[in-house]
Amino acid sequence: MRVILLKDVKGQGKKGDVVDVSDSYARNYLIKGGYAEQATAVKINDIAQKKAAADFHKAEDLKAAREVAAQLKGKKFTLKVKAGAGGKLFGSATAADISDALAEAGFTVDKKKIVLPSPLREVGEYDVELRLFEGVSVKIVVKVEAVQQ
Repeated sequence: MRVILLKDVKGQGKKGDVVDVSDSYARNYLIKGGYAEQATAVKINDIAQKKAAADFHKAEDLKAAREVAAQLKGKKFTLKVKAGAGGKLFGSATAADISDALAEAGFTVDKKKIVLPSPLREVGEYDVELRLFEGVSVKIVVKVEAVQQ
């Protein structure tokens, strides 16, 4: 019997896969347990269309990420942070602060995509990696400047 998996099933496949299994296994375990449903031509076609749409959107997102990476490559952004004597910051400059600086410059980058080994706690220039998409990353320079109180 051909079934469409509704959940990942060890030894059979992942969610959305169409697999052939024995009739009794399908009826007594997979369908009864909510792990699968019987495959019909309409349902198989729906899955194929959803997969094609997801692949298209992923390709569009990848294209957009590459364009943003090309625009950001080698750019320098400045963060103005309150600091005390000796260049020691009050608190730290975080990924959220860098995301805000990028937004002011017209680039929308989620703070989760900014890779910082540790928060920036001193005045200076830092190389920061942005992982925009799977396989697309770019390095920018962030200059942390002190604003005296």
